[in-house]
Amino acid sequence: MYSDGKIWIAKGDERVYLLPRMANRHGLITGASGTGKTVTMRVLAESFSDAGVPVFFSDMKGDVGGVCNAGEDTAKMRGRAEKLGAEAFEFKGFPTVFWDVYGDCGHPVRTTVLSLGASLLSRLMDLTGVQSDVLAMIFRICKDKGWDLIDSKDLISVLQHIALNRNDYIAEYGNMSSQTLGAIQRSVRTLEDEGGDFFFGEPALDIFDWIRTDENGKGVLNVLNSEKLSRSPKLYSTFMMWLIQELFEKLPEAGDPEKPKLVFFFDEAHMLFSDAPKPVIQNIEQMVKLIRSKGVGIYFVSQSPSDIPDSVLAQLSNRIQHALRAYTPAEQKSVRAAASSFRTNEKFKTETAITELGVGEALVSCLDEKGIPTIVERAFVLPPQSSLNPLSPAEYEGIIKSSRFESKYRERIERQSAYETMQKLDEERKKEEAKAAESKAKAAPKSSGTASARSSSSKSSATKAAEKALNRAATTAGREIGKGIFRSLFKK
Repeated sequence: MYSDGKIWIAKGDERVYLLPRMANRHGLITGASGTGKTVTMRVLAESFSDAGVPVFFSDMKGDVGGVCNAGEDTAKMRGRAEKLGAEAFEFKGFPTVFWDVYGDCGHPVRTTVLSLGASLLSRLMDLTGVQSDVLAMIFRICKDKGWDLIDSKDLISVLQHIALNRNDYIAEYGNMSSQTLGAIQRSVRTLEDEGGDFFFGEPALDIFDWIRTDENGKGVLNVLNSEKLSRSPKLYSTFMMWLIQELFEKLPEAGDPEKPKLVFFFDEAHMLFSDAPKPVIQNIEQMVKLIRSKGVGIYFVSQSPSDIPDSVLAQLSNRIQHALRAYTPAEQKSVRAAASSFRTNEKFKTETAITELGVGEALVSCLDEKGIPTIVERAFVLPPQSSLNPLSPAEYEGIIKSSRFESKYRERIERQSAYETMQKLDEERKKEEAKAAESKAKAAPKSSGTASARSSSSKSSATKAAEKALNRAATTAGREIGKGIFRSLFKK
């Protein structure tokens, strides 16, 4: 709940608050399955909305859509609110816009191949080092030539064009083997099968459409339905990285605002870091460090703090730890690591408390007014004010159609891009080949006639020479015969 300029998260011996001014110092929500992480994320999102802060978060199981409707006024929920001393608690819905990469349970979310970039695209397609370098060079060629990479068919058409005309590019851009170009093309086809053909295209998402308040000054909750998207972990994590990158690149510096411009919850955060190469982790660490000055708070949600690399974990100042199970040595080590990240409270042993927490109960520590982590408190998280019931397909459809973003994002736009350019280049090449063949065909009969004429000329010359030779021979023979007759007459 938001009251008196503070976000009330939970209550133990005392109320535990998150100060909006410290919310862009990022945070972490962890705990085993079924311990209440998703509800805690929802409670925080509701409070930020009341504070006038827009929020983005993922709906991994399709059960968070009810955030747009008022909660069920049951005796159990009322009793919990009263037990925690929430006198001003009321059931209500929040301004919500639904998004979905596949366009089923929300407005389509798209970006262009160029916007995603060669680095993220290489990771998404699991390219080797050499293949990644060649893909980066493909992007460079497209930039130099002015070829727009919008969707996957643009990239495939460029790959095919360069494969057919490699010698025209090797001298300037370096060697690109046909095998490597073919491997990249196959990877793009595989990506299309996993949903890339939905993700890439226009109109691309305008990130500023997520940074909005309603007519009452409430921050809009942007809910990404990820039930289907989460089945493709690489696509999900790459999409999230792209969102963070977009925020980082497009938002202006905000200094140290009284409250964030946007709070970004990254659910199932382990997907982002699973098998991620070191350069990717370093890039995430840098963006998390610097995006704070853009007025953005990032909150990672995962089962254990060990899911997050230490270099990133060190940037997460506001922490909510739900119960962890410790049956194996590895799990016990994770519990000790989680406990060591909190300031000690003399009233309980943190390591032991982590394994004893009930559903909806958590260890909470946030930054105080001076930016110092508070002593950890064992407390119960407040109940959500919105409905815990998922939306039906009909409810999704009604909400989506009534949104002003439906007309902006629903229909895919096809414009002049690399695909059309490659088609024109291919047509020009075919015309040139046809002209060359026609010219060759026209030249062929002339060459034959000349050869025949030369042959006839040669034959005629040979005949004349033979006739001359015969004439000379006949003359010589006649002369010799005459001489012989003349000599015979004088001998007598």
